[in-house]
Amino acid sequence: MTINCKGTLIDLTSPRVMGILNVTPDSFFDGGKYKNEKEILNQAEKMLNEGACFVDVGAYSSRPGAKHISEEEELKRILPVIELLLKKFPDILLSVDSFRSRVVKESINAGAAIINDISGGKMDEHMFKTVAKLQVPYIMMHMQGTPQNMQQAPSYENVVTEVISFFAEQLFKLRRLKVNDVLIDVGFGFGKTMNQNYELLKHLSLFKSLEVPILTGVSRKSMLYKLLETTPQEALNATTVANSIALLNGTHILRVHDVKEAVEAVKIVGQL
Repeated sequence: MTINCKGTLIDLTSPRVMGILNVTPDSFFDGGKYKNEKEILNQAEKMLNEGACFVDVGAYSSRPGAKHISEEEELKRILPVIELLLKKFPDILLSVDSFRSRVVKESINAGAAIINDISGGKMDEHMFKTVAKLQVPYIMMHMQGTPQNMQQAPSYENVVTEVISFFAEQLFKLRRLKVNDVLIDVGFGFGKTMNQNYELLKHLSLFKSLEVPILTGVSRKSMLYKLLETTPQEALNATTVANSIALLNGTHILRVHDVKEAVEAVKIVGQL
């Protein structure tokens, strides 16, 4: 299984790691941590040195109940970071975490390589056509509701079959538009109860039936730290456990705050 990033084929037969770089003041774990150029470059360099294949840059906080910001504000935050990173690391493969077609278009034009859309094309009617025009890999995540209301009352008859149906429907639309590289992310914590999150993790291997790469993002999320009655800061060990389960169930990319530990999980699971 491969994806084409800027003309380079990335082989996902052996799972890869995507480092998270939030340039938002209010993300749930690292909000406000990377405020200036030096801090941003240091963190990116650390992740690359530790084995990250991709770095995911986000300028819109999507934690539950997060403040909504304008398109202009999002662009003002993200474009200088993309330019800064590419200047220092010309070969870096940047993923842009946004549900807005204009933001992803300008970010790809600035040199980003992948689109990571938390809404799976549901929050911007122009997203799929934009992806088709840009012809870059597209990570399609499932979310019930919006970041502002998604955790108020998540409701499913059967969370696994409903999320699979959502992807099947959206994949059909993307295929019609001749989008080649699509990845799926079940959206842990995005409009799901704790039990529903674990149901998805337990049955992640069923998503292989869609025949596209699977990305998993459970890093330091509340499904881990609330279960253990701790905090995001104390949830690294829990993250490694959940990442290992995801790898055993067929995930191709781990999206994480802590690259070194995720790379170690990939190596160990790869020996089985």
